[in-house]
Amino acid sequence: MIAGDGQPCNGAPLGAVLSGQALVTPGAPALTIAGWTWTYAEMEQGANRRARLLADRYGVGAGDRVAIAMPNRMEFMETAFAVWKLGATPCPVSHRMAPAEFASLVDLIEPRCIVAAGGAACSRFPLHDIERDAIADYPADPLPPIATSPGRIMNSGGSTGKPKLIADPNPSTWGPDKVGRRCTPRMTFLLPAPLYHSAPFNYAAMALSQGSHLICAPRFDAAEWLELVERFRPSFVYMVPTMMSRIAKLPAELTAAADLSSIETLLHMAAPCPPATKRWWIDRIGPEKVLEVYGGTERIGATAIDGTQWLEHPGSVGQASAGFEIVILGPDGEELPPGEIGGIYFRAQGGPAANYSYIGSTPGIRGDLDSFGDMGSVDKDGWLYLADRRTDMILLGGGNVYPAEIEAALETLPGVLCAAVIGLPEEDMGNRLHAIVELAPEQEVPADAARFFAPALALLGSLKHPRSWEFTRDRVRDDAGKVRRSQLRAERLTGKETRTESA
Repeated sequence: MIAGDGQPCNGAPLGAVLSGQALVTPGAPALTIAGWTWTYAEMEQGANRRARLLADRYGVGAGDRVAIAMPNRMEFMETAFAVWKLGATPCPVSHRMAPAEFASLVDLIEPRCIVAAGGAACSRFPLHDIERDAIADYPADPLPPIATSPGRIMNSGGSTGKPKLIADPNPSTWGPDKVGRRCTPRMTFLLPAPLYHSAPFNYAAMALSQGSHLICAPRFDAAEWLELVERFRPSFVYMVPTMMSRIAKLPAELTAAADLSSIETLLHMAAPCPPATKRWWIDRIGPEKVLEVYGGTERIGATAIDGTQWLEHPGSVGQASAGFEIVILGPDGEELPPGEIGGIYFRAQGGPAANYSYIGSTPGIRGDLDSFGDMGSVDKDGWLYLADRRTDMILLGGGNVYPAEIEAALETLPGVLCAAVIGLPEEDMGNRLHAIVELAPEQEVPADAARFFAPALALLGSLKHPRSWEFTRDRVRDDAGKVRRSQLRAERLTGKETRTESA
C-alpha cells in the first residue's frame, strides 16, 4: 500500500492509503491547524470512527455523495477520508454561501447527508453537526478497502457567481492524477487557503496521502503566515496572488527579518498575479522557487512557468503542459494569430471533456477544443498571456476592456490590498469603469482620490481609467483569490456600495 519512501502504490484506495500511512508512521505529524497537531494514527482513528457514524446514522455507503461544509479545521479532511473509506464521494462546498445559494447547490449534489460545524445553511438533506455529534463510541479499527467513481465532486462559480458542480471521473484511488508538480512524499506542506476550493482540497488530500506534514490555517493572515514558515520550516507552500500581495505589503522590516529559506517551491495559481507582486517574491526567495500554474478544476488544459522563465517572458503564465495544445479563437470561431486576444481553448490528447463532467452546466466545447472561458493571447513561441474571463470583459464605447489589467495597476499603490473593477451602466459609453478598492488597516481614506490613484493610472491608457471608485475595509477577494464581479456589480446596481467618488 505504501512504498518505503512514503509514496502510495498506484491503484490504492485513498481511504486505505491513510490507513497505510498510519501503520508505517503512526506518530508522525499529519495535520497542524490552529495550534493543534494530529498524528497519522489519530487522523486514521478519527476517520474510521466518523465513517462508521456516517454509515450508522445516515446510511452512507458505496456510491453515495456527502457534502462537507465547514471552515478549515481538522474534521474537514478527517471527514473527506471517512467518506472515501465508505466508497462514497466527498463534495466540499463553501459554508459562507447565502442560504438560498447553499440550498440550490446542495440540491444539485443530492447528498446522503451534509457534514458541517455548528449547523449549516438550510437544506432539505440530513445534517451531521460535528460540534454536537460525537464519534468516540464508534470503533477506530480500519475499514475494508473500497473505491468509488467519481472520486470527488467540487463546486466552482469562478468569477461569474453562477455555481456548478464538477465531477472528477477518476476513481478515489492513488495515481498520477493525484500527484502535484514538485510534490514528493513526506514533505512539510503549508496550505493556508480554504479547503472547500478545488486546488487546496486536492493538495491537502495529496499531502496526507503521501505522508506529509500538512499545515493549514483557519483563515489566512499575512503576519501569521510568516510565523508559520519560521516555526514549521515548510519546503512547499501553496499560495494565491492575494496572499502573496498581502505579505509583500507588510512592513519591510517584518518581511526582511523573516527566515523563508526552507521554502523550495512556492506554488501559486487561481488568479492573475500582479507583476510587482511576482517580482517581489522572485527577489525575496529566488526565481527558481516560484512556480505558477494556470489551469482549472476541469483539467481542460494547463500551463506552467517558473520565476526564471517569467523574467524572460514577463506576464506570461507559461506554455502548454504535455498533452495539451493552446488555440486562441476569435468571436466567430476563427483561429487568431500570435499577439491577438481571443478565447483561450485547449486541445487535449484525450479529447475534450475527458477529465470532468458538469452537473448543472454544459461544457464550452467547440469541436475538439474546450475552454475555461478565459481570454488571452499567445506569442510566436507559444507563451500564454491572460487577459481576463470572457464574462468579466467590459464593453466600453465599442472597445473591450479587461478588468484584471486595471486591478493589477491599482494594486501597485501603497496602502491598497486589493481591487476589483466592474462596469456600471452609462448612457454615453454603455458602461463606466468603477473600482472597488480595499485599503490596508493603516491606510487612511484618501482626501484627494484622483491624486492617490494618479501613479497607477499613469500605467494605463485613458480608456482604462476608472470613472468612479469606492474605498472599503471589507475583503474584495476571498482567501482563494476569487472575486465575484457579477455579484459586486449587482450589489452596486441596487445601491449597496459603501462610498463612491466620481473621477
